[in-house]
Amino acid sequence: MLTLASKLKRDDGLKGSRASAAASDSTRRVSVRDRLLVKEVAELEANLPCTCKVHFPDPNKLHYFQLTVTPDEGYYQGGKFQFETEVPDAYNMVPPKVKCLTRIWHPNITETGEICLSLLREHSIDGTGWAPTRTLKDVVWGLNSLFTDLLNFDDPLNIEAAEHHLRDKEDFRSKVEDYIRRYAR
Repeated sequence: MLTLASKLKRDDGLKGSRASAAASDSTRRVSVRDRLLVKEVAELEANLPCTCKVHFPDPNKLHYFQLTVTPDEGYYQGGKFQFETEVPDAYNMVPPKVKCLTRIWHPNITETGEICLSLLREHSIDGTGWAPTRTLKDVVWGLNSLFTDLLNFDDPLNIEAAEHHLRDKEDFRSKVEDYIRRYAR
């Protein structure tokens, strides 16, 4: 993968006689976010859950990537769910913005892609929200866990899906399977 660090080196080499002056300017202009992302992306790729794949449409823009989660157990087994992640300039003081691109019947994800995951909240009442010590690896593992141990019917974002599960678990499972067939293959 082409990283931001290698891009900076390559760009500096192209500047000719101004290379040393440009190198120091270029290094100074790299944002805190981008410096963190070079390290975090390497760590993320080395520690990715087996049910997840990360794709960088532009390897020079580590602040934007897509995540595919393919659960291997539970209600969502067999589905392929796409997430879009954008890391804002103020990262790591603020969390990444994540949206689910796959239509899904889930108590913690709306059909329009909004996600209820406390670590994606800048401020959280329960103290489990975003903190500068969190990383992209935490975000990916959290999204992956929404399909297993963090699946939460008691504090839903999609109230209709949670109530559906409470009323009739088998019909809920049937609707999830229908959504997987229609939208998550």
